[in-house]
Amino acid sequence: MDYSRYLINFDTDKLEKCYSDVVIIGSGIAGVYTSLSIDPKYSISILTKERVEISNSVLAQGGIAVSLDKNDSPESHLKDTLYAGAGLCNEDTVRVLVNEAAANIGRICDYGVEFDKNPNDKSELALGREAAHSTNRIIHAGDATGKEVCDKLIANATKRENIKIHEQIWVLDLLVKDNTCYGVLVFDENDNSYKAYYAGLVICASGGYGNLYKYTTNPDVATGDGAAFSFRAGAELMDMEFIQFHPTVLYHKENRSFLISEAVRGDGAVLRNGAGERFMHNYHELGELAPRDVVARSIFLEMQKTGDTNVFLDITHKDRDYLEKRFPTIFNTCLKYGIDMSKDYIPVAPAEHYCMGGIRTGVYGNTTVKNFYACGEAACNGIHGANRLASNSLLEGLVFGNRIGREAEEILCDKEPEMPRFVYNADRDKARTVAEAKRDITRLREAMTKHVGIIRNADGLYKALKVVMEIKDKIIERENASMYDFILQNDVMVSEIIIMSAIERRESRGAHYRSDYPEKNDVRWKKNIVKKLY
Repeated sequence: MDYSRYLINFDTDKLEKCYSDVVIIGSGIAGVYTSLSIDPKYSISILTKERVEISNSVLAQGGIAVSLDKNDSPESHLKDTLYAGAGLCNEDTVRVLVNEAAANIGRICDYGVEFDKNPNDKSELALGREAAHSTNRIIHAGDATGKEVCDKLIANATKRENIKIHEQIWVLDLLVKDNTCYGVLVFDENDNSYKAYYAGLVICASGGYGNLYKYTTNPDVATGDGAAFSFRAGAELMDMEFIQFHPTVLYHKENRSFLISEAVRGDGAVLRNGAGERFMHNYHELGELAPRDVVARSIFLEMQKTGDTNVFLDITHKDRDYLEKRFPTIFNTCLKYGIDMSKDYIPVAPAEHYCMGGIRTGVYGNTTVKNFYACGEAACNGIHGANRLASNSLLEGLVFGNRIGREAEEILCDKEPEMPRFVYNADRDKARTVAEAKRDITRLREAMTKHVGIIRNADGLYKALKVVMEIKDKIIERENASMYDFILQNDVMVSEIIIMSAIERRESRGAHYRSDYPEKNDVRWKKNIVKKLY
Protein backbone atom coordinates (compact mmCIF):
# COMPACT_ATOMS: atom_id res chain seq x y z
CA MET A 1 0.00 0.00 0.00
CA ASP A 2 1.37 3.36 -1.02
CA TYR A 3 0.65 6.08 1.55
CA SER A 4 2.58 9.07 2.86
CA ARG A 5 4.06 8.50 6.31
CA TYR A 6 2.59 11.72 7.70
CA LEU A 7 -0.50 13.71 6.69
CA ILE A 8 1.41 17.01 6.64
CA ASN A 9 4.95 18.30 6.19
CA PHE A 10 6.40 19.56 9.45
CA ASP A 11 9.45 20.20 11.60
CA THR A 12 8.91 19.80 15.35
CA ASP A 13 11.58 22.45 16.01
CA LYS A 14 9.17 24.95 14.44
CA LEU A 15 6.08 23.77 16.31
CA GLU A 16 4.81 24.51 19.78
CA LYS A 17 5.74 21.56 21.99
CA CYS A 18 3.72 20.22 24.90
CA TYR A 19 4.96 17.52 27.29
CA SER A 20 3.17 15.18 29.67
CA ASP A 21 4.02 11.75 30.97
CA VAL A 22 1.01 10.23 29.23
CA VAL A 23 -1.06 11.23 26.20
CA ILE A 24 -4.47 9.58 25.86
CA ILE A 25 -6.29 9.96 22.55
CA GLY A 26 -10.06 9.90 23.08
CA SER A 27 -12.46 10.92 25.85
CA GLY A 28 -14.84 7.94 25.93
CA ILE A 29 -15.04 5.41 28.74
CA ALA A 30 -11.83 3.62 27.73
CA GLY A 31 -9.75 6.80 27.61
CA VAL A 32 -11.05 8.51 30.73
CA TYR A 33 -11.06 5.35 32.86
CA THR A 34 -7.49 4.64 31.79
CA SER A 35 -6.48 8.10 33.01
CA LEU A 36 -8.04 7.35 36.40
CA SER A 37 -6.20 4.02 36.56
CA ILE A 38 -2.76 5.65 36.24
CA ASP A 39 -0.89 6.81 39.34
CA PRO A 40 -1.73 10.50 39.97
CA LYS A 41 1.98 11.33 40.22
CA TYR A 42 2.11 11.22 36.40
CA SER A 43 0.88 14.10 34.24
CA ILE A 44 -1.77 13.10 31.70
CA SER A 45 -3.12 14.91 28.64
CA ILE A 46 -6.44 13.63 27.25
CA LEU A 47 -6.84 14.80 23.66
CA THR A 48 -10.30 14.77 22.10
CA LYS A 49 -11.20 16.16 18.69
CA GLU A 50 -14.62 17.37 19.82
CA ARG A 51 -16.09 18.28 23.19
CA VAL A 52 -15.28 15.81 25.94
CA GLU A 53 -18.87 14.58 26.22
CA ILE A 54 -19.09 13.50 22.55
CA SER A 55 -18.14 9.85 22.08
CA ASN A 56 -19.57 6.45 21.22
CA SER A 57 -19.48 5.60 24.91
CA VAL A 58 -21.94 8.37 25.77
CA LEU A 59 -24.43 6.93 23.26
CA ALA A 60 -24.25 3.38 24.65
CA GLN A 61 -27.73 2.49 25.88
CA GLY A 62 -27.93 -1.16 26.85
CA GLY A 63 -25.44 -1.69 29.65
CA ILE A 64 -22.40 -3.65 30.76
CA ALA A 65 -22.14 -7.43 30.90
CA VAL A 66 -20.86 -8.86 34.19
CA SER A 67 -21.57 -12.14 35.99
CA LEU A 68 -22.98 -11.11 39.38
CA ASP A 69 -25.94 -13.45 39.80
CA LYS A 70 -25.45 -16.53 42.01
CA ASN A 71 -26.55 -18.71 39.09
CA ASP A 72 -24.08 -17.05 36.71
CA SER A 73 -20.29 -17.28 36.49
CA PRO A 74 -17.32 -15.82 34.58
CA GLU A 75 -17.04 -19.21 32.85
CA SER A 76 -20.61 -18.93 31.55
CA HIS A 77 -19.92 -15.37 30.36
CA LEU A 78 -16.79 -16.66 28.62
CA LYS A 79 -18.74 -19.42 26.83
CA ASP A 80 -21.37 -16.94 25.57
CA THR A 81 -18.64 -14.60 24.31
CA LEU A 82 -16.85 -17.42 22.49
CA TYR A 83 -20.12 -18.58 20.93
CA ALA A 84 -20.97 -15.11 19.61
CA GLY A 85 -17.41 -14.65 18.32
CA ALA A 86 -17.86 -17.56 15.89
CA GLY A 87 -14.53 -19.28 16.55
CA LEU A 88 -12.20 -16.27 16.29
CA CYS A 89 -12.07 -15.05 19.90
CA ASN A 90 -8.76 -15.13 21.75
CA GLU A 91 -9.72 -17.21 24.77
CA ASP A 92 -6.90 -15.78 26.91
CA THR A 93 -8.12 -12.20 26.53
CA VAL A 94 -11.75 -13.22 26.95
CA ARG A 95 -10.82 -14.94 30.20
CA VAL A 96 -9.15 -11.73 31.39
CA LEU A 97 -12.32 -9.80 30.46
CA VAL A 98 -14.76 -11.99 32.37
CA ASN A 99 -12.52 -12.61 35.39
CA GLU A 100 -11.70 -8.93 35.94
CA ALA A 101 -15.18 -7.61 35.15
CA ALA A 102 -16.65 -7.49 38.65
CA ALA A 103 -13.63 -5.74 40.21
CA ASN A 104 -13.76 -2.96 37.61
CA ILE A 105 -17.50 -2.53 38.03
CA GLY A 106 -16.83 -2.12 41.74
CA ARG A 107 -14.29 0.60 40.98
CA ILE A 108 -16.63 2.66 38.81
CA CYS A 109 -19.35 2.34 41.44
CA ASP A 110 -16.82 3.84 43.85
CA TYR A 111 -16.49 6.74 41.39
CA GLY A 112 -20.22 7.37 41.86
CA VAL A 113 -21.74 5.50 38.91
CA GLU A 114 -25.32 4.56 39.79
CA PHE A 115 -26.76 1.46 38.14
CA ASP A 116 -30.40 0.44 38.41
CA LYS A 117 -31.20 -1.62 41.50
CA ASN A 118 -33.17 -4.85 41.77
CA PRO A 119 -36.71 -3.70 42.70
CA ASN A 120 -37.04 -6.70 45.04
CA ASP A 121 -33.69 -6.16 46.75
CA LYS A 122 -32.19 -2.67 46.61
CA SER A 123 -28.82 -4.01 47.78
CA GLU A 124 -28.42 -5.79 44.43
CA LEU A 125 -28.02 -4.41 40.92
CA ALA A 126 -30.80 -5.12 38.43
CA LEU A 127 -29.71 -7.62 35.77
CA GLY A 128 -31.15 -7.47 32.27
CA ARG A 129 -30.73 -9.81 29.32
CA GLU A 130 -29.57 -9.23 25.77
CA ALA A 131 -29.07 -11.32 22.66
CA ALA A 132 -26.83 -14.41 22.83
CA HIS A 133 -26.44 -14.19 26.63
CA SER A 134 -27.53 -17.40 28.31
CA THR A 135 -28.73 -15.59 31.43
CA ASN A 136 -29.48 -12.15 32.85
CA ARG A 137 -26.15 -10.35 33.41
CA ILE A 138 -26.52 -6.84 31.95
CA ILE A 139 -26.28 -4.02 34.48
CA HIS A 140 -27.68 -0.71 33.29
CA ALA A 141 -28.64 2.84 34.15
CA GLY A 142 -32.02 3.08 32.47
CA ASP A 143 -31.29 3.16 28.75
CA ALA A 144 -28.45 5.68 29.07
CA THR A 145 -25.76 3.57 30.69
CA GLY A 146 -22.90 5.02 28.65
CA LYS A 147 -23.82 8.58 29.57
CA GLU A 148 -24.09 7.78 33.28
CA VAL A 149 -20.69 6.09 33.33
CA CYS A 150 -19.01 8.77 31.19
CA ASP A 151 -20.45 11.65 33.20
CA LYS A 152 -19.20 10.23 36.49
CA LEU A 153 -15.76 9.25 35.19
CA ILE A 154 -15.24 12.65 33.52
CA ALA A 155 -16.33 14.40 36.72
CA ASN A 156 -13.68 12.45 38.64
CA ALA A 157 -11.00 13.09 36.02
CA THR A 158 -11.59 16.85 36.05
CA LYS A 159 -10.99 16.90 39.81
CA ARG A 160 -7.50 15.47 39.44
CA GLU A 161 -4.75 18.03 39.06
CA ASN A 162 -2.59 15.65 37.03
CA ILE A 163 -5.24 15.15 34.30
CA LYS A 164 -5.84 17.84 31.69
CA ILE A 165 -8.51 17.45 29.03
CA HIS A 166 -7.79 19.26 25.77
CA GLU A 167 -10.81 19.62 23.48
CA GLN A 168 -10.92 20.12 19.70
CA ILE A 169 -7.48 18.62 19.19
CA TRP A 170 -7.17 16.42 16.09
CA VAL A 171 -4.44 13.82 16.39
CA LEU A 172 -2.98 13.47 12.90
CA ASP A 173 -0.08 11.09 13.39
CA LEU A 174 2.12 9.28 15.89
CA LEU A 175 5.69 10.55 16.25
CA VAL A 176 7.68 7.34 15.88
CA LYS A 177 11.41 6.65 15.45
CA ASP A 178 13.02 3.21 15.44
CA ASN A 179 9.63 1.68 16.26
CA THR A 180 9.36 3.76 19.46
CA CYS A 181 6.54 6.26 19.97
CA TYR A 182 7.51 9.63 21.46
CA GLY A 183 4.23 11.49 21.10
CA VAL A 184 1.69 12.77 18.59
CA LEU A 185 1.39 15.42 15.90
CA VAL A 186 -1.87 17.36 16.22
CA PHE A 187 -3.99 20.08 14.69
CA ASP A 188 -5.40 22.41 17.35
CA GLU A 189 -8.77 23.81 16.21
CA ASN A 190 -8.74 26.32 19.03
CA ASP A 191 -6.01 28.43 17.42
CA ASN A 192 -5.68 26.70 13.99
CA SER A 193 -2.12 25.57 14.62
CA TYR A 194 -0.08 22.38 14.42
CA LYS A 195 1.59 21.19 17.63
CA ALA A 196 3.65 18.30 18.95
CA TYR A 197 2.51 16.58 22.13
CA TYR A 198 5.41 14.55 23.53
CA ALA A 199 4.88 11.79 26.10
CA GLY A 200 6.56 8.75 27.61
CA LEU A 201 3.42 6.70 26.94
CA VAL A 202 0.78 7.20 24.23
CA ILE A 203 -2.58 5.43 24.51
CA CYS A 204 -5.11 5.33 21.70
CA ALA A 205 -8.75 5.14 22.77
CA SER A 206 -10.16 6.97 19.75
CA GLY A 207 -13.05 4.62 18.97
CA GLY A 208 -14.01 2.95 15.71
CA TYR A 209 -14.71 3.85 12.10
CA GLY A 210 -18.50 3.80 11.82
CA ASN A 211 -18.62 6.91 9.67
CA LEU A 212 -17.19 5.00 6.75
CA TYR A 213 -20.87 4.15 6.28
CA LYS A 214 -23.80 6.32 5.28
CA TYR A 215 -25.98 5.07 8.13
CA THR A 216 -24.37 4.51 11.51
CA THR A 217 -25.24 4.84 15.18
CA ASN A 218 -21.83 6.43 15.78
CA PRO A 219 -21.24 10.17 16.33
CA ASP A 220 -19.50 12.16 13.58
CA VAL A 221 -16.13 11.84 15.35
CA ALA A 222 -15.87 8.08 14.61
CA THR A 223 -13.85 8.31 11.40
CA GLY A 224 -11.17 5.69 12.00
CA ASP A 225 -8.35 8.11 12.81
CA GLY A 226 -6.76 5.73 15.32
CA ALA A 227 -6.58 2.82 12.90
CA ALA A 228 -5.16 5.08 10.18
CA PHE A 229 -2.42 6.89 12.11
CA SER A 230 -1.42 3.65 13.84
CA PHE A 231 -1.10 1.85 10.50
CA ARG A 232 0.99 4.69 9.04
CA ALA A 233 3.29 4.43 12.07
CA GLY A 234 3.91 0.71 11.60
CA ALA A 235 1.40 -0.82 14.03
CA GLU A 236 -0.60 -3.87 12.99
CA LEU A 237 -4.34 -3.88 12.32
CA MET A 238 -6.39 -7.06 12.79
CA ASP A 239 -9.90 -8.36 11.95
CA MET A 240 -10.79 -5.26 9.96
CA GLU A 241 -13.36 -7.13 7.85
CA PHE A 242 -15.61 -7.72 10.85
CA ILE A 243 -18.05 -4.82 11.18
CA GLN A 244 -21.18 -5.17 13.28
CA PHE A 245 -24.49 -3.79 12.09
CA HIS A 246 -26.97 -3.21 14.87
CA PRO A 247 -30.26 -4.87 13.92
CA THR A 248 -32.64 -2.28 15.35
CA VAL A 249 -31.94 1.34 14.49
CA LEU A 250 -34.85 3.76 14.19
CA TYR A 251 -36.04 4.06 10.58
CA HIS A 252 -37.64 7.48 10.25
CA LYS A 253 -37.28 10.13 7.58
CA GLU A 254 -35.89 12.54 10.19
CA ASN A 255 -33.61 10.07 11.99
CA ARG A 256 -31.79 7.00 10.67
CA SER A 257 -29.14 6.75 13.39
CA PHE A 258 -30.95 6.49 16.74
CA LEU A 259 -30.31 3.13 18.36
CA ILE A 260 -33.17 1.07 19.75
CA SER A 261 -31.25 -0.87 22.38
CA GLU A 262 -30.96 -4.64 22.31
CA ALA A 263 -32.28 -4.46 25.86
CA VAL A 264 -35.72 -3.79 24.36
CA ARG A 265 -35.64 -7.25 22.75
CA GLY A 266 -34.17 -8.59 25.98
CA ASP A 267 -37.30 -7.27 27.67
CA GLY A 268 -39.52 -9.25 25.32
CA ALA A 269 -39.92 -7.11 22.18
CA VAL A 270 -40.47 -9.09 18.98
CA LEU A 271 -39.68 -8.31 15.36
CA ARG A 272 -42.46 -8.16 12.78
CA ASN A 273 -42.38 -7.66 9.01
CA GLY A 274 -44.57 -5.26 7.07
CA ALA A 275 -47.47 -7.72 7.23
CA GLY A 276 -47.24 -7.80 11.02
CA GLU A 277 -45.85 -11.35 11.10
CA ARG A 278 -43.05 -12.51 13.39
CA PHE A 279 -40.22 -13.90 11.31
CA MET A 280 -37.05 -14.40 13.38
CA HIS A 281 -37.75 -18.04 14.23
CA ASN A 282 -37.67 -18.74 10.50
CA TYR A 283 -33.97 -17.81 10.59
CA HIS A 284 -32.66 -18.92 14.00
CA GLU A 285 -33.84 -21.03 16.92
CA LEU A 286 -33.13 -18.21 19.39
CA GLY A 287 -35.41 -15.86 17.49
CA GLU A 288 -35.03 -12.23 18.52
CA LEU A 289 -32.27 -13.19 20.96
CA ALA A 290 -29.96 -14.69 18.34
CA PRO A 291 -26.48 -13.13 17.98
CA ARG A 292 -26.46 -9.64 16.48
CA ASP A 293 -25.02 -10.65 13.13
CA VAL A 294 -27.79 -13.23 12.70
CA VAL A 295 -30.57 -10.80 13.61
CA ALA A 296 -29.21 -8.03 11.37
CA ARG A 297 -28.78 -10.42 8.43
CA SER A 298 -32.24 -11.92 8.99
CA ILE A 299 -33.85 -8.49 8.94
CA PHE A 300 -31.93 -7.63 5.77
CA LEU A 301 -33.10 -10.86 4.07
CA GLU A 302 -36.68 -10.38 5.25
CA MET A 303 -36.73 -6.86 3.79
CA GLN A 304 -35.37 -8.22 0.51
CA LYS A 305 -38.08 -10.89 0.51
CA THR A 306 -40.95 -8.47 1.20
CA GLY A 307 -39.58 -5.43 -0.61
CA ASP A 308 -39.95 -3.30 2.53
CA THR A 309 -37.47 -0.63 3.63
CA ASN A 310 -37.79 -1.58 7.30
CA VAL A 311 -39.30 -4.00 9.78
CA PHE A 312 -40.96 -3.28 13.13
CA LEU A 313 -40.12 -3.81 16.77
CA ASP A 314 -43.16 -4.61 18.88
CA ILE A 315 -43.14 -4.20 22.67
CA THR A 316 -46.76 -3.11 22.99
CA HIS A 317 -47.44 -5.91 25.50
CA LYS A 318 -45.67 -3.72 28.11
CA ASP A 319 -47.60 -0.85 29.65
CA ARG A 320 -46.68 2.78 29.16
CA ASP A 321 -45.59 3.42 32.74
CA TYR A 322 -43.12 0.53 32.67
CA LEU A 323 -41.64 1.57 29.30
CA GLU A 324 -41.25 5.21 30.34
CA LYS A 325 -39.29 4.16 33.42
CA ARG A 326 -37.24 1.34 31.89
CA PHE A 327 -36.43 3.04 28.57
CA PRO A 328 -36.87 6.79 29.15
CA THR A 329 -34.50 7.93 26.38
CA ILE A 330 -35.92 5.56 23.78
CA PHE A 331 -39.52 6.22 24.82
CA ASN A 332 -39.20 10.01 24.63
CA THR A 333 -37.19 9.96 21.40
CA CYS A 334 -39.78 7.75 19.71
CA LEU A 335 -42.55 10.00 21.05
CA LYS A 336 -40.78 12.97 19.47
CA TYR A 337 -41.30 11.27 16.10
CA GLY A 338 -44.94 10.43 16.78
CA ILE A 339 -44.32 6.83 17.92
CA ASP A 340 -45.81 5.71 21.25
CA MET A 341 -43.98 2.44 21.82
CA SER A 342 -46.63 1.29 24.29
CA LYS A 343 -49.17 1.31 21.44
CA ASP A 344 -47.20 1.58 18.18
CA TYR A 345 -44.69 -0.66 16.46
CA ILE A 346 -41.26 0.98 16.14
CA PRO A 347 -39.95 1.08 12.53
CA VAL A 348 -36.36 -0.21 12.50
CA ALA A 349 -33.62 -1.29 10.10
CA PRO A 350 -29.97 -2.32 10.56
CA ALA A 351 -27.18 0.29 10.55
CA GLU A 352 -23.43 0.18 11.17
CA HIS A 353 -22.75 0.06 14.89
CA TYR A 354 -19.41 -1.39 16.02
CA CYS A 355 -16.01 -2.40 14.66
CA MET A 356 -14.55 -5.65 15.93
CA GLY A 357 -11.28 -4.93 14.12
CA GLY A 358 -8.69 -2.34 15.06
CA ILE A 359 -5.15 -1.86 16.34
CA ARG A 360 -3.74 -5.25 17.27
CA THR A 361 -2.91 -5.42 20.99
CA GLY A 362 -1.86 -7.89 23.66
CA VAL A 363 -3.50 -8.60 27.00
CA TYR A 364 -2.14 -5.36 28.48
CA GLY A 365 -3.07 -3.15 25.54
CA ASN A 366 0.46 -3.23 24.10
CA THR A 367 0.92 -2.82 20.34
CA THR A 368 3.84 -3.71 18.08
CA VAL A 369 5.16 -0.12 18.52
CA LYS A 370 7.06 0.48 21.77
CA ASN A 371 5.38 2.88 24.25
CA PHE A 372 2.18 2.91 22.17
CA TYR A 373 -0.89 1.21 23.65
CA ALA A 374 -4.57 0.99 22.67
CA CYS A 375 -7.88 0.07 24.31
CA GLY A 376 -11.61 0.25 23.69
CA GLU A 377 -13.10 0.04 20.21
CA ALA A 378 -9.88 1.37 18.65
CA ALA A 379 -8.09 -1.80 19.78
CA CYS A 380 -8.39 -5.40 18.68
CA ASN A 381 -7.23 -7.92 21.26
CA GLY A 382 -9.34 -10.82 20.02
CA ILE A 383 -12.13 -10.56 22.60
CA HIS A 384 -14.94 -10.04 20.11
CA GLY A 385 -13.78 -12.41 17.42
CA ALA A 386 -16.03 -12.26 14.37
CA ASN A 387 -19.01 -10.80 16.23
CA ARG A 388 -19.16 -8.85 19.50
CA LEU A 389 -21.42 -10.17 22.24
CA ALA A 390 -23.85 -7.47 23.38
CA SER A 391 -22.67 -5.20 26.23
CA ASN A 392 -19.08 -6.46 26.19
CA SER A 393 -17.79 -3.22 24.64
CA LEU A 394 -17.97 -0.87 27.64
CA LEU A 395 -16.62 -3.68 29.79
CA GLU A 396 -13.64 -4.11 27.47
CA GLY A 397 -12.76 -0.42 27.78
CA LEU A 398 -12.83 -0.68 31.57
CA VAL A 399 -10.90 -3.93 31.99
CA PHE A 400 -8.12 -3.16 29.54
CA GLY A 401 -7.96 0.54 30.40
CA ASN A 402 -7.28 -0.56 33.97
CA ARG A 403 -4.62 -3.01 32.77
CA ILE A 404 -2.83 -0.28 30.83
CA GLY A 405 -2.96 1.87 33.96
CA ARG A 406 -1.20 -0.89 35.86
CA GLU A 407 1.45 -1.15 33.12
CA ALA A 408 2.09 2.59 33.08
CA GLU A 409 4.24 2.53 36.22
CA GLU A 410 6.69 0.09 34.66
CA ILE A 411 6.84 2.06 31.39
CA LEU A 412 7.26 5.48 32.98
CA CYS A 413 9.21 4.74 36.15
CA ASP A 414 12.24 7.06 36.44
CA LYS A 415 12.16 7.78 32.72
CA GLU A 416 13.69 11.05 31.59
CA PRO A 417 11.51 12.92 29.06
CA GLU A 418 12.66 12.49 25.47
CA MET A 419 11.71 15.02 22.80
CA PRO A 420 13.61 14.09 19.62
CA ARG A 421 13.26 16.23 16.54
CA PHE A 422 10.96 15.00 13.78
CA VAL A 423 11.11 16.41 10.24
CA TYR A 424 8.99 15.35 7.29
CA ASN A 425 9.01 17.05 3.91
CA ALA A 426 7.33 15.27 0.99
CA ASP A 427 6.61 16.74 -2.43
CA ARG A 428 2.89 17.41 -2.56
CA ASP A 429 0.54 18.96 -5.09
CA LYS A 430 -1.74 21.82 -4.13
CA ALA A 431 -4.61 20.90 -1.82
CA ARG A 432 -8.06 20.28 -3.23
CA THR A 433 -11.06 22.36 -2.23
CA VAL A 434 -13.22 21.51 0.77
CA ALA A 435 -16.15 20.90 -1.60
CA GLU A 436 -14.12 18.31 -3.55
CA ALA A 437 -13.09 16.53 -0.36
CA LYS A 438 -16.69 16.46 0.91
CA ARG A 439 -17.93 15.00 -2.38
CA ASP A 440 -15.41 12.20 -2.24
CA ILE A 441 -16.19 11.45 1.42
CA THR A 442 -19.86 11.05 0.43
CA ARG A 443 -18.97 8.89 -2.57
CA LEU A 444 -16.77 6.65 -0.45
CA ARG A 445 -19.43 6.16 2.22
CA GLU A 446 -22.07 5.32 -0.37
CA ALA A 447 -19.78 2.67 -1.91
CA MET A 448 -19.01 1.14 1.49
CA THR A 449 -22.72 1.07 2.40
CA LYS A 450 -23.75 -0.51 -0.88
CA HIS A 451 -20.98 -3.08 -1.31
CA VAL A 452 -19.28 -3.71 2.07
CA GLY A 453 -22.29 -4.08 4.31
CA ILE A 454 -24.29 -6.88 5.89
CA ILE A 455 -24.08 -9.22 2.88
CA ARG A 456 -21.04 -9.10 0.58
CA ASN A 457 -19.66 -10.80 -2.50
CA ALA A 458 -16.54 -10.53 -4.67
CA ASP A 459 -18.24 -8.47 -7.37
CA GLY A 460 -19.43 -5.83 -4.89
CA LEU A 461 -16.17 -5.77 -2.95
CA TYR A 462 -14.16 -5.12 -6.11
CA LYS A 463 -16.60 -2.36 -7.12
CA ALA A 464 -16.05 -0.70 -3.75
CA LEU A 465 -12.29 -1.13 -4.10
CA LYS A 466 -12.42 0.56 -7.51
CA VAL A 467 -14.07 3.62 -5.95
CA VAL A 468 -11.49 3.67 -3.14
CA MET A 469 -8.56 3.49 -5.57
CA GLU A 470 -10.01 6.21 -7.82
CA ILE A 471 -10.27 8.56 -4.84
CA LYS A 472 -6.86 7.50 -3.56
CA ASP A 473 -5.22 8.39 -6.88
CA LYS A 474 -6.62 11.92 -6.57
CA ILE A 475 -5.47 12.59 -3.00
CA ILE A 476 -2.39 10.50 -2.28
CA GLU A 477 0.16 13.18 -3.27
CA ARG A 478 -1.89 16.24 -2.30
CA GLU A 479 -1.44 18.71 0.51
CA ASN A 480 -3.96 18.28 3.31
CA ALA A 481 -5.24 21.69 4.23
CA SER A 482 -8.54 21.05 6.01
CA MET A 483 -10.15 18.63 8.43
CA TYR A 484 -12.04 17.12 5.49
CA ASP A 485 -8.70 16.29 3.86
CA PHE A 486 -7.60 14.54 7.06
CA ILE A 487 -10.87 12.58 7.24
CA LEU A 488 -10.71 11.56 3.58
CA GLN A 489 -7.08 10.41 3.76
CA ASN A 490 -7.88 8.27 6.81
CA ASP A 491 -11.17 6.97 5.39
CA VAL A 492 -9.57 5.89 2.12
CA MET A 493 -6.78 4.03 3.92
CA VAL A 494 -9.07 2.24 6.37
CA SER A 495 -11.60 1.39 3.64
CA GLU A 496 -8.90 -0.17 1.50
CA ILE A 497 -7.75 -2.36 4.41
CA ILE A 498 -11.32 -3.43 5.23
CA ILE A 499 -12.10 -4.32 1.62
CA MET A 500 -8.84 -6.17 1.03
CA SER A 501 -9.41 -8.18 4.23
CA ALA A 502 -13.00 -8.95 3.18
CA ILE A 503 -11.84 -10.09 -0.27
CA GLU A 504 -9.18 -12.28 1.32
CA ARG A 505 -11.57 -14.01 3.75
CA ARG A 506 -13.36 -16.40 1.41
CA GLU A 507 -15.95 -17.69 3.86
CA SER A 508 -18.85 -16.45 5.99
CA ARG A 509 -18.15 -16.03 9.69
CA GLY A 510 -19.90 -13.81 12.22
CA ALA A 511 -20.43 -10.29 10.94
CA HIS A 512 -18.58 -11.07 7.69
CA TYR A 513 -21.10 -12.77 5.39
CA ARG A 514 -20.29 -13.50 1.76
CA SER A 515 -23.08 -14.75 -0.46
CA ASP A 516 -20.48 -16.30 -2.79
CA TYR A 517 -18.90 -18.18 0.15
CA PRO A 518 -21.90 -18.74 2.44
CA GLU A 519 -20.33 -21.41 4.66
CA LYS A 520 -17.90 -21.09 7.57
CA ASN A 521 -14.58 -22.77 6.73
CA ASP A 522 -12.62 -23.63 9.88
CA VAL A 523 -10.02 -25.60 7.95
CA ARG A 524 -8.77 -22.59 5.97
CA TRP A 525 -10.09 -19.51 7.74
CA LYS A 526 -10.17 -20.09 11.49
CA LYS A 527 -7.46 -17.46 11.75
CA ASN A 528 -7.04 -13.71 12.04
CA ILE A 529 -6.14 -11.50 9.10
CA VAL A 530 -3.43 -9.05 10.14
CA LYS A 531 -2.36 -6.06 8.02
CA LYS A 532 0.83 -4.00 8.34
CA LEU A 533 2.09 -1.18 6.11
CA TYR A 534 5.77 -2.14 6.37
